[in-house]
Amino acid sequence: MHDDRSLVEARLRRVLDERVRPAVYPESVPLEVAVWHAPGEPVPVAEGLAAEPEPVAVGTRWGAPWGTSWFRVTGTVPEAWAGRTVEAVLDLGFDEDLPGFQCEGLVYRPDGTPVKGLNPRNQWVRVGAPVRGGERVRLHIEAASNPVILGHRLFRPTRLGDQETAGGEPQYTLTRMDLAVLDETVWQLVIDLEVLGELMAELPVESARRWEILRAVERALDALDLQDVNGTAARARSRLAGVLAAPAAPSAHRVSAVGHAHIDSAWLWPLRETVRKVARTASSMTALLDDEPDFVFAMSQAQQWAWVKEHRPEVWARVKKAVADGRFVPAGGMWVESDTNMPGSEAMARQFVHGKRFFLDEFGVENDEAWLPDTFGFAAGLPQIIRAAGSKYLLTQKLSWSRTNAFPHHTFHWEGIDGSRVFTHFPPVDTYTCAMTGGEIAHAARTFREKGAARHSLAPTGWGDGGGGTTREMVAKAARLRDLEGSPTVVWETPAQFFAKAEAEYADPPVWVGELYLELHRATFTSQARTKQGNRRSEHLLREAELWAATAAVRTGFPYPYQELDRIWKTVLLHQFHDILPGSSIAWVHREARATYARLAGELDGLIGAAQRALAGRGTREVVFNAAPHDRGGIPAGGAGTPAPAAAGATTLTARDGGGHVLDNGLLRVGIDARGLVVSVYDIGAGRETIAPGRAANLLQLHPDLPNMWDAWDVDAFYRNTVTDLTGADEVAPAGDGPSVRIVRSFGASRVTQVLSLPPGERRLELDTEVDWHETEKFLKLAFPLDVHADRYASETQFGHVFRPTHTNTSWEAARFEACHHRFVHLEEPGWGVAVVNDSTYGHDVTRTVRTDGDGGTTTTVRVSLLRAPRFPDPETDQGVHRFRHALVPGAGIGDAVREGWRINLPERRLTGAGEVAPLVTADRDAVVITAVKLADDGGGDVVVRFHEAHGGRVRATLTAGFEVAGVTVTDLLERPLPDAPAPEADGDRITVRLRPFQLMTLRLRRG
Repeated sequence: MHDDRSLVEARLRRVLDERVRPAVYPESVPLEVAVWHAPGEPVPVAEGLAAEPEPVAVGTRWGAPWGTSWFRVTGTVPEAWAGRTVEAVLDLGFDEDLPGFQCEGLVYRPDGTPVKGLNPRNQWVRVGAPVRGGERVRLHIEAASNPVILGHRLFRPTRLGDQETAGGEPQYTLTRMDLAVLDETVWQLVIDLEVLGELMAELPVESARRWEILRAVERALDALDLQDVNGTAARARSRLAGVLAAPAAPSAHRVSAVGHAHIDSAWLWPLRETVRKVARTASSMTALLDDEPDFVFAMSQAQQWAWVKEHRPEVWARVKKAVADGRFVPAGGMWVESDTNMPGSEAMARQFVHGKRFFLDEFGVENDEAWLPDTFGFAAGLPQIIRAAGSKYLLTQKLSWSRTNAFPHHTFHWEGIDGSRVFTHFPPVDTYTCAMTGGEIAHAARTFREKGAARHSLAPTGWGDGGGGTTREMVAKAARLRDLEGSPTVVWETPAQFFAKAEAEYADPPVWVGELYLELHRATFTSQARTKQGNRRSEHLLREAELWAATAAVRTGFPYPYQELDRIWKTVLLHQFHDILPGSSIAWVHREARATYARLAGELDGLIGAAQRALAGRGTREVVFNAAPHDRGGIPAGGAGTPAPAAAGATTLTARDGGGHVLDNGLLRVGIDARGLVVSVYDIGAGRETIAPGRAANLLQLHPDLPNMWDAWDVDAFYRNTVTDLTGADEVAPAGDGPSVRIVRSFGASRVTQVLSLPPGERRLELDTEVDWHETEKFLKLAFPLDVHADRYASETQFGHVFRPTHTNTSWEAARFEACHHRFVHLEEPGWGVAVVNDSTYGHDVTRTVRTDGDGGTTTTVRVSLLRAPRFPDPETDQGVHRFRHALVPGAGIGDAVREGWRINLPERRLTGAGEVAPLVTADRDAVVITAVKLADDGGGDVVVRFHEAHGGRVRATLTAGFEVAGVTVTDLLERPLPDAPAPEADGDRITVRLRPFQLMTLRLRRG
């Protein structure tokens, strides 16, 4: 029996490959082809259609990297084909198996009507079914010659990733341009045989159903005349009808297929190409919806919908109709499928604000689910953001990529740092590009971890990453799997339909608390430092712009820049996409990102300056603006005033015994040795040392960094096996601009210049680091070995902080050897702690080591990640000059860490004016951090304030408004009233709120 099975399976593979699939198109005639190569960037559709092409032959090389060529194909359907189904078969030279990673096309009719996209798995365009014979055919193809970046030579450096370095060598060979007869019976036979062959391979050897299918397949192959496949295909299909009609078992696992085409908003292609990828995919999917009445397609990322609306109105019209029919479904309710580790609190909130509002405004559709199949792990603050946006579900897939620990659930409740929970599904099909193969569907049923308690899972079905979407072959397979013995059942459903069924059947799912950490792609917290700095800076500039513009609008009638802020927010949110902000895109993407962030900074500085000038008024006094959520230097949070007198006592700089220097401001005494390393940070008031005995901080450490794969994405644990401490110094001397120390080091082809300073009256050692970086495949860290015994540490995340262990008791803890933080990490013993704060870095690691000196104890080392130098997909990643600002804060409680994190990211701004500016809204408790003060998005003039509890405890606080308040409403993130929320206590301009740990709240204050 074993030999029979092997023989039949081998026979099936060969007959399909060599006889049946080639017979799908039994007759063909060539089309006439002409081409016009656009001279630069893509041109409007009308211009491409109107261009005069020149004749070109099949077999011709075409397409410089990132170019656009407009092909015109013409021909006549032979009269002899009357009554048959005819298609144009258009192969642009697809040399890779997967769609989206090479050349692509969008087919238009002569009047500019889009037809469908072209890719390796979708090369056909229907001409007629049936044809009359004699029809003239004329089609235009907007073909993109995008180069293959992720090809057979995986992760090898390439200059093809930037238009400026890619050259002009043609990338593709025009392969086939024909009119062809489609033999639908043969095509259906292919699907029959594929479905049964794939199912048979998944069934146990001893299964009677497996042998029943095998014998049916054998009879079908016997019935097929290999010299006349087209004439005998119907007879072969009849031999399979019985096994295809056998119904599934009542207990079969149930798969909700959701048509899908994950499209990275940028990755191995620039943003402008994604605009076209979305148009191609949307055209193909609306066409497929017309042909397949059961099919449902879901598309996420409101930005991509907005691109279609703006750039492809002819496609948009078809999309709108399909949405109205309920079959082309907006999904996810976010502006893009963003990274969720690095975006700040407000930015993460605005992903949902702008995403959900777009779908509401355009279609009246509100999503209940967040749809993030490919994002690289999920921050612990995300559940309450999802809930605060009015959603309650999450779909993710990427956790299946974890390399150490298998995630224990597929359907579960995910609980965030404030206790909010979202019903979460992690599809057991283990892919967001399901092709509806028997192996994939069987895998979903076999690996589903909630067996016995639940029966439903979801399969995102369609080619993705570079788009493409669902194919007619996938739909045909799903039809056969709808009710087939031996297989899970498959039905097309929307995400909302799936989640409603899954939640209803599983009333008490397990709970996962805390971050959903991806045990892979850890280097994305560090790669492309300028992109990350641009994001961080933009987030804080937007805070300032909204705060000062709102304050000026209320105080002076300043025109609030609604449209400018809306546009800038959307641009920043776009760049938080999970291959842009993480640093895993081609050089072109990051080059444009740097330019975009610089432009936005200029615009935002202009908005901020205009609002502050309106507030400062006329005068000659120095006015200091404080945009941070905490008072500092006598200036209130969110307000402005005259500078406070200099702090009592000054910082001194003296020589250190044994070489080096000592900085002392009466609060801290810092010893810097002759190597420029910080060997002591003594907390004078507490009477204790910060730096571990025998160790040195401000230690730059260099590691080799060549991961096994996914260069820009990954750092593998073995990188720590080899380290070089950069202790040699070219210069250690007073900086010359006050009591500070300048340190210069050279290593490899790079150079580091640091300035260490101790501000008067502050418990904060500031480190300003400039790196002229010219290394490759290296990882640069900045280490702070601390004399703190702690088995956990706090790391800032959205609207609070998450605790992580400093030990590696289990494989789960050991796998978190590189993690993400926002503005601070904080460690403490009871009564005394230390914070390390930053202005633009995210990656870090924290380790514990046992000391071997006389009193034993442990050293806890915090290392912030500064730079990497991967060569794929951008061979010049991070080359050049970078500047980082960090501070070490001894004696810090968690509140100090929060405050210092905001301080370093929001420096004061100084103008000349009349005097003080009272804050628009203040909170009387440090634990209540106001993250946004703005005018309501609807233009009504109300003030919206968003805040959260930041210390991890319960708090009762009073907010005070600097204007007459006529009413207070608790709202969701979209500024809609929450009728079930307890009303805050309001007394004139004072509002009392009660918050649980890390609770997020948004209030709308109606102005009197």
